Amino acid sequence: MRVVIIWRDNTDYARGVISWLHDFEMRGGRVPESISPDEPAGESLCKTYDVVEYPTILALDNMGRLQKMWRGKAMPMIDDVMYYLIEQ
Repeated sequence: MRVVIIWRDNTDYARGVISWLHDFEMRGGRVPESISPDEPAGESLCKTYDVVEYPTILALDNMGRLQKMWRGKAMPMIDDVMYYLIEQ
């Protein structure tokens, strides 16, 4: 499984994302991939999965199929996202 958070630094929600990522790492020892929608890879992900709101977290299976998506400033519970990082 792959979990990616798409967000921009220097925004009104950036502090919340940074804090959430820090807490995620402290709790689980791993962090989701972090990517900007302004980078080529981020732009491609946004087009592929129709991401228009930031931050957005994508949980993808090994074939790239979308399993779950969380959108907006209200960050999801860490356990809900951690589930998708556990090796199945």
